[in-house]
Amino acid sequence: MSHDTGHDTSHDRQPDFTPAPDDVVWDLPGEGPQRTSLLVLPHAGGNAHAYAQWRDHLPRDVRLLIGQYPGRGARFAEDLPRDVADLAGPVVEALPAGAADDLVVLGHSMGSLVAFEVVRRLQAAGRTPRALVVSACRAPFLANPCAVHPELLDDDALVAAIKERGGTDDGILDEPELREIVLPSIRADFAIDDVYRCEESDARVECPVTVIGGDADPVAPAASLEHWSRITDRGFSSYVLPGGHFYFQERLPEFFAVLAPVVGGHAPATA
Repeated sequence: MSHDTGHDTSHDRQPDFTPAPDDVVWDLPGEGPQRTSLLVLPHAGGNAHAYAQWRDHLPRDVRLLIGQYPGRGARFAEDLPRDVADLAGPVVEALPAGAADDLVVLGHSMGSLVAFEVVRRLQAAGRTPRALVVSACRAPFLANPCAVHPELLDDDALVAAIKERGGTDDGILDEPELREIVLPSIRADFAIDDVYRCEESDARVECPVTVIGGDADPVAPAASLEHWSRITDRGFSSYVLPGGHFYFQERLPEFFAVLAPVVGGHAPATA
């Protein structure tokens, strides 16, 4: 058994950002006029810190926004999420002014389902994003083929499942005090991911969709990614890169090469 890993502790520096109220959306602009916004929704158990280094890989005129879910970071004291609405709704409400004018929404693993719901909410409000990018996730109308059932697992079994997936620093899971802090949000996210499903008749977006996955991903096998094509009539692209569920961690240049034509931009970022 395996599922999304929780927290990335490999980036000790605190990135410069302008937080929205309560840090629901991190705002990491580049330099000069910001033409396009890329909104990133983390995986189950994930947090905004895990994606902050993406700023260094994006063009300077692309604004990086990262969702921060309840129960972690500055939102640690908030109630844990119970469903996808608790994850997607606050992100939509906290988007900075003007961000939806030219917006690309991206999610990884469970974050792809959150991204899909964010797009649906913006679409209903007449602010359809320019594109949806989904990574390493089943299509929203499919049942979860790798449900974790965290309610049946004690802490040790849950940690073993997380480690099997990869993508996180095991140190945070081996330190009892840290583990006690992060496991509740991981359990909550897994429970949401286990049961989420959108009726296929409702699973529609009015923007192009790009799906990316790893060729050795046991959770979202490459052959299953094509199902995302059924949610849009506005264009669909699919890419498979070498690697497992967190394929992009070792292949960020290739990953951002795939993103480049979707996000656009006029100048390379400065690391």
